[in-house]
Amino acid sequence: MPEDLGVQVRSELFKRKMSQKELAEMVGISNAYVSDIIRGRKDGPKAQEHIKHIRKILCI
Repeated sequence: MPEDLGVQVRSELFKRKMSQKELAEMVGISNAYVSDIIRGRKDGPKAQEHIKHIRKILCI
């Protein structure tokens, strides 16, 4: 996930008063995995699917 997208995710979470853990539960993955995706540590095909889902949830 590009760095600017990570910033967008954090910003949206802050605006919505939503925790990263809540986002992880909505996506159906672990909090640690969401963290890795946001920080750009995971970017394989499965992570790309999760990124699409995260974008859809947060409307970014």
